[in-house]
Amino acid sequence: MVTKFIRFLPLIIASLVSFSSSFTPSDNYLLNCGSPSNTSIYSRLFLTDSTKPGSDFLSADRSISLKNQVPSPNSSTLYHTARVFTRSSGYRFNIKKNGTHLVRFHFSPFVSQGFDLTTANFSVLVNGNLILGGLHLNNTDTVLREYILKIDRTAVEIVFTPGNESGFGFVNAIELFSAPRDFIVDEGVKLLSADGSKVYKNLSSRVLETVTRINVGGPKVTPFNDTLWRTWIPDDDYLVLKSAARRVNTTHPPNYQTGGASRDIAPDSVYMTAQEMNRENPNFNARFNITWNFPVGSDCARYLVRLHFCDIVSRGLNLLYFNVYINGYLACEDLDLSTVYHALASPVYFDVIVDSGDSTVVQVSVGPSILSSTSAMNAILNGAEIMKILGHENSESSTKEKNIWIIVGLVVGFVGLCLILLALLLVMKCWKKKPKPRPAESVGWTPLRVNGGSSHSRMSEGTAYVSPGPNGYLAMRIPFADLQFATNNFDKSLIIGSGGFGMVYKGVLRDNTKVAVKRGVPGSRQGLPEFQTEITVLSKIRHRHLVSLVGYCEEQSEMILVYEYMEKGPLKKHLYSSGFPPLSWKQRLEICIGSARGLHYLHTGSAQGIIHRDIKSTNILLDENYVAKVADFGLSRSGPCLNETHVSTGVKGSFGYLDPEYFRRQQLTDKSDVYSFGVVLFEVLCARPAVDPLLAREQVNLAEWAMQWQKKGMLEQIIDPHLAGQIKPSSLKKFVETAEKCLADYGVDRPTMGDVLWNLEYALQLQETAQQREPSEGSSVDGPNSPTFGIVPQIPSSNIRADGERGNHNSDISTTDVFSQLMTNDGR
Repeated sequence: MVTKFIRFLPLIIASLVSFSSSFTPSDNYLLNCGSPSNTSIYSRLFLTDSTKPGSDFLSADRSISLKNQVPSPNSSTLYHTARVFTRSSGYRFNIKKNGTHLVRFHFSPFVSQGFDLTTANFSVLVNGNLILGGLHLNNTDTVLREYILKIDRTAVEIVFTPGNESGFGFVNAIELFSAPRDFIVDEGVKLLSADGSKVYKNLSSRVLETVTRINVGGPKVTPFNDTLWRTWIPDDDYLVLKSAARRVNTTHPPNYQTGGASRDIAPDSVYMTAQEMNRENPNFNARFNITWNFPVGSDCARYLVRLHFCDIVSRGLNLLYFNVYINGYLACEDLDLSTVYHALASPVYFDVIVDSGDSTVVQVSVGPSILSSTSAMNAILNGAEIMKILGHENSESSTKEKNIWIIVGLVVGFVGLCLILLALLLVMKCWKKKPKPRPAESVGWTPLRVNGGSSHSRMSEGTAYVSPGPNGYLAMRIPFADLQFATNNFDKSLIIGSGGFGMVYKGVLRDNTKVAVKRGVPGSRQGLPEFQTEITVLSKIRHRHLVSLVGYCEEQSEMILVYEYMEKGPLKKHLYSSGFPPLSWKQRLEICIGSARGLHYLHTGSAQGIIHRDIKSTNILLDENYVAKVADFGLSRSGPCLNETHVSTGVKGSFGYLDPEYFRRQQLTDKSDVYSFGVVLFEVLCARPAVDPLLAREQVNLAEWAMQWQKKGMLEQIIDPHLAGQIKPSSLKKFVETAEKCLADYGVDRPTMGDVLWNLEYALQLQETAQQREPSEGSSVDGPNSPTFGIVPQIPSSNIRADGERGNHNSDISTTDVFSQLMTNDGR
């Protein structure tokens, strides 16, 4: 503890120096709400809000002052009182100087005078604009909400509105003060999206809500040590791989330059600490990234990401070159901090705007540039702030409202025309002779012909086997007009999902076939490699447990993929999303078995095999009968050739599921999919996300957390409560042993997907019969450390086939039967 204090002593001294020259705002209102007296916090005087209606700040007599009779001895005196609003009411503040202001609301619920503040449900409006809607505090934790907004009036009115007639709102303290000049600027802010980057305009006129503020590589910074009285928290809990980063700090104050970052942008202690690449770790090669996942909401919002840099690691100019990535997009390439002001240790910051999509995190990564020399290969980050942009879609909604009647008129006319054309088509169809059906193809484990299309393709009979186009897949093309018809011109009400590629719509083709239509952002070619990979992979393969590609569209700058529709959606939603009945243990086992069959087919269906690279619960889809199918092949790669052990490639995948050996060595094998599948197995068992940054530090990563409980022999303590009393011990033991083996640190120690499949089928049989079969000589059923783990002799399941096509029973013997002879000692 003493060592840690001495280590950060220079930072503490620097913070005291910076505080002595603190910013003096033009407007500075600090209220101790509900208190009869003033109080001083961090050398700032919080005034009492007058209990006399209409005077000072209170706008009307619609409030009650409360006092906490049993305050926590460690709590701030600000939280010993509160102002309660039983009707819409609040405060009014006169403004001396228009411009950007900061507003902070302090909420710390307690019970007093018949009011339980944890049951409050209310909204907050500032000058008539809703900035905080439906706040409901279900515990006694203190909550601080900070907003940055532009004030262009002579007064600010803050109104607290109860959620219903019998409800109420409350607040413990309010801060309203002017921000420094150019705290939020409009020039040079970049918007990153799937269709590339562009300049974002009028940022200063938006309302920003602070989500998180991070001191990367350093200790917690309290409001006393910040000129704007902010709190900066350490980055430890947000690092995806802690061993990839190394803390660095300096005792020298930052070299501030005119026009650059100032102490009001971030305190000295932020710029005097950083995380850099841990190049001393022998498990990493020369090039790797440091990555942070910062949790945000799940409402597809837009965020301002402010990153702070100060080169405290270089010995000279032009030595440090690195790249910055946000949500996988390249935000800054070949960044050399010393060229900004031609000096070292000069603080700079960059503002970038991103959309979260369906992700619950904003991901920031830094890594070496191709310009980096071998000896100076490094990347750093000093600080990060994430701010949510409120109401960024208002202008778009306004434009749509103005044109609503034009759209209605066009739709009515279009529907009328369609009805006329449909009548003509029905008449013409009656005159035509029905074509003879083509006999069904026998589909096995070998890839389909590239030129042959897919049996799921909805093209006409005459185009099913035409000569391939430039890409060899002309037979699977679907006209854009057909997809407009199928999705009601991409009606937003038909959206069933979204991701990095674009939106996914539910559609119905002209032959009444239900499909899922994944549409890339129109005009963007950023997802072109994934688009082409998906077509390449899915046009060659077909299997009961792989989502089938119906077709694709590549016209009018569109990139659209059309799949068979999966009625029940992703597995993830059935594990820990509300509104779905919990899956039984048997259902979960069958889903895991189906997924394993699909992956086993990918790995072994051709000479090189196919490695998926993005196995996770959102990429396992369920049909109407809960049959599992593996989906999303945009990151797939061909496996190594016969004379190779791996494929050397850049790291792709999803955090929480990423094979650590692949991450360290950038050497991809099919065992990387096995690792990801092991995480899915624990996800199925425990019904929680692979990564949950909101949990305690030791629980954030599911794989690590589950393995800790497994080593203690107490894994049953963390399984899904809905499974209580359902799982037979022998079935659970085999399932957990299989998942544990999948998560081995090194791929050579992991089972193949064939081994995983056999063990899962065995776990299902144990569940249904609770009778363990005698193992073959030399095999091991219960020994996870045995070299023969995963080779379990058994009669193959009859209800799930490994051959490619559903309902195809033409083969005399299934691949399952073949593999049973190869994999058991009896078969040998």
